[in-house]
Amino acid sequence: MDLRPRAPRTPRRRPRRLVAAVAAALVLAGAGTWTAAVASDDTRAVRRSEHVLAVDGARLDTSYVTPADTGRHPAVLLAHGFGGSKDDMRRQAEDLARSGYAVLTWSARGFGRSTGKIGLNDPQAEVADVSRLLDWLAKRPEVRLDRTGDPRVGVAGGSYGGAVALLAAGHDRRIDAIAPAITYWNLADALLPNGVFKKLWAGVFVNTGGGCARFQPELCRMYERVAASGTPDPAARALLTRRSPSAVGDRVKVPTLLVQGQTDSLFPLDQADAAARAIRANGAPVAVDWIAGGHDGGDMETARIEARTRAWFDRYLKGDKDTDTGPAFRITRTGGVDSTDGTARLRGASADGYPGLRDHPRALALTGPAQRVANPAGATPPGVSALPGLGASGGLARLSALGVGLSVDFPGQYARFDSAPLTRDLRITGTPTATVHITSTRDDAVLFGKVYDVGPDGGRPVLPAQLVTPFRVTGAKAGKDVTVTLPAIDHEVRKGHRLRLVLASTDLGYASPAAPATYTVSLKSDLSVPTAPEVTTAAAPLPAWVWWLPAAGAAAALALLLTARRRTAAPAPDPDLAEVPLVIEGLSKRYAKSTDRYAVRDLSFRVDKGQILGLLGPNGAGKTTTLRMLMGLIRPDDGEIRVFGHAVRPGASVLSRVGAFVEGAGFLPHLSGRENLELYWRATGRPPEDAHLDEALEIAGLGDALARAVRTYSQGMRQRLAIAQAMLGLPDLLILDEPTNGLDPPQIREMREVMIRYAAGGRTVIVSSHLLAEVEQTCTHLVVMDRGRLVRAGEVRDIVGSGDTLLVGTARPVEEPVAEKVAALPGVASAVRTDDGLLVRLAPGGTAERLVAELVRLELPVASIGPHRRLEDAFLTLIGGSA
Repeated sequence: MDLRPRAPRTPRRRPRRLVAAVAAALVLAGAGTWTAAVASDDTRAVRRSEHVLAVDGARLDTSYVTPADTGRHPAVLLAHGFGGSKDDMRRQAEDLARSGYAVLTWSARGFGRSTGKIGLNDPQAEVADVSRLLDWLAKRPEVRLDRTGDPRVGVAGGSYGGAVALLAAGHDRRIDAIAPAITYWNLADALLPNGVFKKLWAGVFVNTGGGCARFQPELCRMYERVAASGTPDPAARALLTRRSPSAVGDRVKVPTLLVQGQTDSLFPLDQADAAARAIRANGAPVAVDWIAGGHDGGDMETARIEARTRAWFDRYLKGDKDTDTGPAFRITRTGGVDSTDGTARLRGASADGYPGLRDHPRALALTGPAQRVANPAGATPPGVSALPGLGASGGLARLSALGVGLSVDFPGQYARFDSAPLTRDLRITGTPTATVHITSTRDDAVLFGKVYDVGPDGGRPVLPAQLVTPFRVTGAKAGKDVTVTLPAIDHEVRKGHRLRLVLASTDLGYASPAAPATYTVSLKSDLSVPTAPEVTTAAAPLPAWVWWLPAAGAAAALALLLTARRRTAAPAPDPDLAEVPLVIEGLSKRYAKSTDRYAVRDLSFRVDKGQILGLLGPNGAGKTTTLRMLMGLIRPDDGEIRVFGHAVRPGASVLSRVGAFVEGAGFLPHLSGRENLELYWRATGRPPEDAHLDEALEIAGLGDALARAVRTYSQGMRQRLAIAQAMLGLPDLLILDEPTNGLDPPQIREMREVMIRYAAGGRTVIVSSHLLAEVEQTCTHLVVMDRGRLVRAGEVRDIVGSGDTLLVGTARPVEEPVAEKVAALPGVASAVRTDDGLLVRLAPGGTAERLVAELVRLELPVASIGPHRRLEDAFLTLIGGSA
């Protein structure tokens, strides 16, 4: 549910239930103050105001964003994900407002600054709140009305917010279109699939909400009961179903864009499938879009999905019939990796109609005898399929797409059945099924079905999207045939590969029976796989090298690892440089396959303790290549790098004294800041006492935010957390690459203070940045590069102060005619008035002494005079305008 863990709050008194027949009073608790907001990539201003609305004992914190122009506009309600707040929707709200919509965002009950208990989209609480928000919109002069009290309005949101969009459409007929994303149709099916408790996700859910006491009492009691027993009961299922869109599925009759994630063990693709079938049966237009991401991570394709949502609303709210809303079904497919950054390549495939999950099935014969499967006492150790919530940083979620296995099945705890090697490529799009016969030594059996892609060499199998289907078999002692509907996937199986059906007794994410048992599993049918042949990929197939690149890269890396010691002997440490953080001498790196083109050429400079060194240069200057060589990621062709006297080589032990921050560091969003750092340090394998966690956190200045989930952090807080991660172990040399990217001015100032505090302890910081004004205020020294070569190195004040521009301070403001006379003086190129006097640029041959004499002759009241040049001026002078 876009889960974001939050620090527990003091429980508040539970508000009274909303009576559906009586409209609750909506009171404007604060006069919303209008402010203007302008996006960096769009100069069209919007208006934003903040309001607190009182609804039946709860207070909803809202933001209202409208176009700056007058007139009435269609409205959009933007709902946030579980654990978030209205602040998460601010950028999207402003983008929609610039596109001509009046947008209202709000923090749901129990989140942000809104009060009330969390009801998991209770129809008498959170869903009724949406109706009250519609009442408020209907009274706004900026909102287009279909009739009195009925605004033209759409609802969009992800996860928790997507569910409220579906529910509200079923409860309030005034809603005209919806665009829910990565959400559920039936929450009972999502959290209690086939009678099995999804324990890890449920636990993340409750902790993200701030603890059980922050939920409505009936929800808290239900969770504690099921978590303690490990077995869902009918009352739990009924409670969750009542709060699910499926409960009003026959009333959702508005155009619906359903976006669902392929890497999502919380809300799999079958949730969107059930929604699509129900809404289409009501006669409403439906489009389905399977993205490459989900609650387990991956690429959320934010820009594309927001653009498609905007087009959907243009068509169905603005009435623009010429708007292309996209195909009825679209899916993002992953193929190979991008050689520039290692990310997965994405391609779109589409069909004119939604094929569902069982389109054009193909039968594949499986072989394998009846097999005995042990359910161990305590269901330990558990097998592993997905790691709930731990792939959100992106890396883990791409593994199966790139052909790397993550799953673990323990011997004796699973049965397996294999197909013959495929004679041609096979694309699976939908849910495979198979029928098996199961008997158990106990009455109940719980198993987990999954389909692996096994390569021709029999190597580690790949579990597509890391998904598994749990199912409970009652009356298993007598034996029972069970048809297993496996997870919905989109996956290409290559010629020569085999498919493997695995039925395991345990899984990390779910509750299995604690009592030991033995299951006997045998085949009763072929494996049926859907192929959806009408879904065609839009782009041309990727070139073959993309597919063999990962394997070739791995082989090359292995060869380097095995031969590095033979080929290179590391130079002995230089004792004279033992206290010098960095010395670079004659460093050169040629471009690949080139003998005379250099990324870095003959670079030499030295960095001493306590310095904050700014590494500057235009694009292509060689800064990134230099940093990569410094961090031991690539080898130089000539020259050497010494850190505290030790030569830097890949894997050199001295690199443990170097900390590095690379722009875009990822964190596990459901964990707190402190938990993320502790998890990272454990992964390094170094002793906990070496982390100096508290010292790093004090320097980073995150304060109480450390206990909060990272998903609640601002961009500035995430950047500081990333730098705190680089500071773990208090490295003597800290390398920061664009640490202020994406930050606003107050956040940039905070980041500057972090760097200064770190260097104040005698450590050294190297920062690469394009923000020259910030470098000027932060750094003590500079290295300026251009076209791979050193242009200038030295103290900031020396480089900045060597220009030809003087600031003349005057006792009173200078009039324009006087400034013009100064500009016409001999030896003066220009003179510009400032608040403090004049900024004078000298012409060749002009001197400060001669200027002062001329100013005295003009009877200008000179109070001071001195060199004045911004770092930007010095930088452009040094590189000759090549930036």
